[in-house]
Formats: sequence, C-alpha cells, structure tokens
Amino acid sequence: MTENRLRVGIIVGSTREGRFARTVADWFAAQARQHPELEIDLIDLAEVDLPAVMPASETQQLRDFTARLDAADGFVVVTPEYNHGYPAPLKAAIDLGHAEWQTKPVGFVGYGGISGGLRAVEQLRQVFAELHAVTVRDTVSFHHAHGRFDADGNPHDTTGPAAAAKVLLDQLVWWARATSEARDRRPYS
Repeated sequence: MTENRLRVGIIVGSTREGRFARTVADWFAAQARQHPELEIDLIDLAEVDLPAVMPASETQQLRDFTARLDAADGFVVVTPEYNHGYPAPLKAAIDLGHAEWQTKPVGFVGYGGISGGLRAVEQLRQVFAELHAVTVRDTVSFHHAHGRFDADGNPHDTTGPAAAAKVLLDQLVWWARATSEARDRRPYS
C-alpha cells in the first residue's frame, strides 16, 4: 500500500555528547522505512534548536518543531534510560506540544543497561496518557545496548529485534489508522 501512507515521527530522545541514540534510532528508522504504509520523519532532538521551557513568544524553531509533530499520524520515541528514567531534553520537547500529540499513537524503542530502557518507557507511557495519546503496547528493547550492535550499527541478532520492530510498527499503523478515522468522523476535544 503506497497511497495514504502514514507519517511517523521517530523522535531521538537523547542529546548527550557521545550518545548511542543515533545507532539505535538509525537502525529502527531503517526498519520503519521498509514498512509499505509508512513515511518516516526522523526528529533528532540534538539537531533541533528548542527552548528548554515554553518561551513567552513562539520562535520559528518552535513553530517548525510543532508543525512536524502536527503533521505526524503517529510517533516512535527512541529513548535511553538514564538513572532509571528518560532524558530531560525529551521531556522538555514533549512539553512543547500538546494538541499535536492528542489521539495519536506513540510507540517506544528503549535501550540501556540491564533494563533495556523499559523503566524509561513505563514513565513515558504516563506522560503520553496525560497528553491524550495512545501508547502502543509492544516495544523494542535493547538490554546492554552497546554490546548488541556491530561497528556498522546493526544488531548482532538480526531476527529478534527486527521481529519486535515489525510488531511495534504493525500496531502503530493499526492505531494510527483507527485514530485518524475517528478524528475525521468526530474532532477530539
């Protein structure tokens, strides 16, 4: 299916210098680009000049960022786990939008140490519930992520992560179509 493709924003949640986020995000984006129903917008927070808090007046960067969120039919957040939580710049970016998140599905790719980012993902589910977004149940998780990828940025295990990504993406497509149709029939308020 190439008509009526869904636009998915893949949000790279870490901005730290020396981060591993782009390795994970680039791999996941490549998986997502293989899905015939999706068009991908990779939103790397390290490359977007956003204010740390909502500014008194909108800036062009803020308008550009929220326009990208608004244009998306759904999202996948790629997040590390730092100190049992998700990164502060990710929370700041989430808080810069509101209506742009509403009634849209959000999936998660977590990575980190022993928990594989799952504690950060569980916290993000609460944040997105408050924004009236729908979180996708299945996730992709990389435990001890640095050791799971080769020098070219591909997982050593090529089948498990790819299968998990397919499940997540198929669920995201279902929810994105369902919520889009619902918004068309009856605006959310």
